[in-house]
Amino acid sequence: MNEVLDLQDVSIRRGTTTILDAVSWQVREGERWVVLGGNGAGKTTLLQVAAGRMHPSSGRAHLLGERLGRVDVFELRPRIGLASAALADRIPAGETVRDVVLTAAYGMTGRWREQYEELDESRARDLMAAFGVAGLADRRFGTLSEGERKRAQIARSLMTDPELLLLDEPAAGLDLGGREELLAALTELARDPRSPVLVLVTHHVEEIPDGFTHVLLMRAGTVHAAGPLDQVLTPENLSGTFGLDLTVEHVDGRWTARSARTP
Repeated sequence: MNEVLDLQDVSIRRGTTTILDAVSWQVREGERWVVLGGNGAGKTTLLQVAAGRMHPSSGRAHLLGERLGRVDVFELRPRIGLASAALADRIPAGETVRDVVLTAAYGMTGRWREQYEELDESRARDLMAAFGVAGLADRRFGTLSEGERKRAQIARSLMTDPELLLLDEPAAGLDLGGREELLAALTELARDPRSPVLVLVTHHVEEIPDGFTHVLLMRAGTVHAAGPLDQVLTPENLSGTFGLDLTVEHVDGRWTARSARTP
C-alpha cells in the first residue's frame, strides 16, 4: 500500500519548548485515522505538518510522496483538504456559503475577480448538498450556526478533490444534535471507498465516526500508541494517554470512555 503520510522522527521546537518530540507516523491509502489526546498533546501542530503548513525543526516529513522542504508547498497544498478553526477565522463573515466553498478551487478565502467554470459551480453545489448546506448557499458565513459553519468548511475542504483530508476538531463547540448530524456525514464519507484518506483530530472518543480504521494516541508531544482502532483503543492505552484510569466501550460502531473510579 502506498504511504500518503510518512513522518520520521519529526520534532517541532519553539525556543526552549518542544511541541512535537521525535514523532514517527505512517498513513497509507484507504485508511481513516483519528488523532486523539488531551489539550497540549501536539495534535493540531501535527496536523499543520501533515497539511504542509509547518516544517519540522528536525526529522523528515513526506506528504503525498513529496518531501516537505524540497517541494513547492503551493503546488502540494491543493492536494490536501483542511478544515480547522484557524482557517475558518480567515473566512470573511460576509462571504456567502456558496463562495466559501467555491473559492477553495483557487485556494482563496474570499471572492475577488476570479472566474469559475461551470464544473466548479456544479461541484460546489454537489458538496453543499452532500453536507446539508445547499439551502444556505446565499447565507452569509458569519450568520451560520456553529454546526452549519462546520459542515460548510468540510464541503469547502473537498472542493479540490484532495488526496488527503485533514479535519481539526470538527465537532468542537457543537451541541448534541449538531454533533450527531456531523458524525453521520463523516461516517458516510469514511465508508465511501472513493473518499480521500481521512485524518480527524479530537479530544473525545465519542467523536470518532463509525468507519474510521486507525488511531494515533498522543501525549505531551509524543506518540503513546498507534495502529488499528480496535486493537489500540484499549483502556490501558487510553488511560496512559490521558493520565487517568478509564474504561472504554465500543457499541454499534461508536466509542465511549469514562472514569473507572467509582464515587
